[in-house]
Amino acid sequence: MTKKAIVFVDANNWYHNVKKFFRPGEISIKKISDLLCNALGFNLIGIRGYASIPDIRDGEEIYYEHMRFLSDLRKEGIKVITRKLQKISNKEIMDKKKEVIGSLDLCIKCKPIIEATFLDLTDISRKEKGIDVWIAIDMVRKSVVEAGCDVCILISGDTDFVPAVKLIKKAGKDVLSAFVPFGYSNELRNSTAYFIIRKETLIKCFRDYKNKKKIKSGQDYLTKRNANDKDD
Repeated sequence: MTKKAIVFVDANNWYHNVKKFFRPGEISIKKISDLLCNALGFNLIGIRGYASIPDIRDGEEIYYEHMRFLSDLRKEGIKVITRKLQKISNKEIMDKKKEVIGSLDLCIKCKPIIEATFLDLTDISRKEKGIDVWIAIDMVRKSVVEAGCDVCILISGDTDFVPAVKLIKKAGKDVLSAFVPFGYSNELRNSTAYFIIRKETLIKCFRDYKNKKKIKSGQDYLTKRNANDKDD
């Protein structure tokens, strides 16, 4: 019997890493999901994208570009789940500052200079609240609790998902991950079968790409690797 698969997209993680290649909104997550499922013979039954919403006060260009990206996901039939970014408290900023400065081997003369300029050089004014946790819980809920799918396909490179991956696999369900080479943690790859989505694959998955060669299995553009395999 064909296994049913749901794709879970860490949209923020995807957005910030894919833009090193192209504008993220140009890439079709639906096409990438189809390639993954066709390559393994899965029945794709849903795609869910999770993202935080930036504050417009951080810059209108950033805000509207991100909102266009989320709108593009919805147009592809992807269920988009969002949360707002929340400000870090002054105490958290100071704790982070002390932690980083304390880890450096600074002389008496250098340390005051670094302390005076540190916050100007480091973007720690905001943080994501609960996106990774939300994705992890939904993966467990959909595959184990509700038994709504046989396979979870995680599009993310974040190591925070490793505990959820192990839990799902322990429950007898399949998990695989896929991501671009940038930001793909070794720990996540060591815990799942995985696909590295290279630049050539992204080009084939442009929304307006006209592919003259019919893709039957997806194997032309994707290479599956198992946990602990070495990359070429």
